[in-house]
Amino acid sequence: MNPQARAQTALLTLALSAFVFGTAEFVVVGVLDLVARDLAIPIATASHLVMAYALGIAIGGPIATALTTRFERRFVLAVALAVFVASNVVIIVSRHFGLLVLARFVPGAMHGLFVGAASVVAAGLAPARQRGQAMSMVFGGVAVATVLGVPLGTWMAQAMGWRAAFVGVAALAALAWAATLVTVPRHDARPAVGILAQARAAFAPRVLALLAVAALLMGGQFSVFTYIAPYLKQVTGATDKSIAVYLLVYGVASAAGMFAGGRLADRNASATIVVANALLLVVLGALYLFGSGAFMAMLILAAWGVIGFGMVPAIQIRVVELAGRGGDLAASLSASAINAGIAAGSLMGGWALVRFDVNAVVLVGLALCVLALPAAWATRNFETPAPSASAQRPDFQPQLLNRVAQPDD
Repeated sequence: MNPQARAQTALLTLALSAFVFGTAEFVVVGVLDLVARDLAIPIATASHLVMAYALGIAIGGPIATALTTRFERRFVLAVALAVFVASNVVIIVSRHFGLLVLARFVPGAMHGLFVGAASVVAAGLAPARQRGQAMSMVFGGVAVATVLGVPLGTWMAQAMGWRAAFVGVAALAALAWAATLVTVPRHDARPAVGILAQARAAFAPRVLALLAVAALLMGGQFSVFTYIAPYLKQVTGATDKSIAVYLLVYGVASAAGMFAGGRLADRNASATIVVANALLLVVLGALYLFGSGAFMAMLILAAWGVIGFGMVPAIQIRVVELAGRGGDLAASLSASAINAGIAAGSLMGGWALVRFDVNAVVLVGLALCVLALPAAWATRNFETPAPSASAQRPDFQPQLLNRVAQPDD
């Protein structure tokens, strides 16, 4: 197999892993009622399984990344997948809700660890001018999970019980683990860089500013998207069956946006973020003004999916670049910021829905995206730190790209 083909195979393996993590994160939303009925608990209590996974990404991911940055990256990916499989086995066999919550937090942490490791491996497998495309190919797996993985998992849960969905997730994760060991090239760990030095670079003001932009943009989107079903019912007049069509259109557009966004990020990641921010304002404004029309609402959701997911590769690339030698840790912090934004946006949208009406959630989303725009514009001028001699990033160097042509020892 030639080097380019082997690199593509490795990227596909990472995409499969991302698909598995994405499915695990979101499929539980579709089976909450089944979990609640099986365990005889309220749905509000069952929703803690969603929160536990998000907290795992936001809190556990950076901690796990900080503790593993000196290890070889393929080993880290394999460990993340192995622990993920074990955690899902616990979910399959356990009937104690407290243990189920813990078993959701742990794979969430492995999800965050995977994001950091997969980001740097994907970037190292591609030439500098194609890193955005490599990252979009990998994390396009998450977008595809929303289109295929979540509906399929929900169908399995409804047909065979909610635990069947996690049997499928665990089986795919085991396959991804084996494929990682076979197809992802090994490379030596970077020269020693202390955790404190990495943290100083990852938590530099320029990085935190961009993470804040990411949180605001995701918060703005999910303050609305979390409640898109009641919006479509009350404003657009959609039925339960037609809502599934709207969401399918959004999911397909999201996958397309992820891949297109990678190409744009390779050209100019900073500009991609700013333009996407501005376009989000247009999309949400159009939803507020014209969301009552069924056809217009579908067009708006399609545009929203392309734009909202299209900015993700640019954010990831820019965060890693600005963090310099703290790029591994910063890559997982972007996942934390995104999940924090999603959680905060959902809470704000819920408050607006209860206090006012479903149209108010769109205004909340607009307000958050307006706040993000000047900050996103300011980040365009942030300079990428020059790499020090003691902290070169071998996973971003040509050695890894060349290594794909060599069999493992």
